Amino acid sequence: MFDAQEDVRQDLAAVYRLIARFGMDDMIHTHVSARLPDEPDLLLINRYGDLFREVTPESLVVIDHDGHQARGAPVPVNTAGAVIHCCIHQARPDAACVVHTHTAAGVAVSCLAEGLLPLNQTALLFYDRIGYHTFEGIALDTAEQSRLVADLGDNRAMILRNHGLLTVGRTIGEAFSLMYNLEMACRMQLMAQGTGQTLHLPSADVCRRTAAQYDADPDGSADLEWQAMRRLAWLDA
Repeated sequence: MFDAQEDVRQDLAAVYRLIARFGMDDMIHTHVSARLPDEPDLLLINRYGDLFREVTPESLVVIDHDGHQARGAPVPVNTAGAVIHCCIHQARPDAACVVHTHTAAGVAVSCLAEGLLPLNQTALLFYDRIGYHTFEGIALDTAEQSRLVADLGDNRAMILRNHGLLTVGRTIGEAFSLMYNLEMACRMQLMAQGTGQTLHLPSADVCRRTAAQYDADPDGSADLEWQAMRRLAWLDA
């Protein structure tokens, strides 16, 4: 019998392992969360202290929108993770999954006044579709939540200034794919800027057209990609 909550646990644990596999983890820090099916006020998040490659479906923790553990024996839950993720899930009914990273490339781009540039096909996935949130210190204060939500708006991605990257997916696979591509766009930008040569940007018309092509997904690549990533996540488990 199909168990929707077990399926979500499997997918979310896969994202943690994929983030580690692709070098986007930060020791035991940063977080990925997913909404529990049929229980919209409850989320799954990692047990604080686990390496991302150690996360299993069973080790994920159930929390409510206030960041309090709702089930199971008490375990550590990262306060900043709860502050960031809970408000986004609460404000965005479409937010099935939220991914947050502190990669070197993502943080570097977050420190640039110009932010993410529309330099290439990968970056254009986010053209006119990304928010920016001003750094306020470590996200421990719930007063910051309203500003996080406002700065994200209805976008599926946000750059947290001087901090890192965040993506929001209608599915767990979409949230991971957005983060992978946002990370790659940041790495590509830094490599191009590192040459010291003049950068060539596509026209605004081409940028808008490419972003719309991504939205349409005519080949159904999003689902095919996630099925492949699920297989990769557990390949060596």
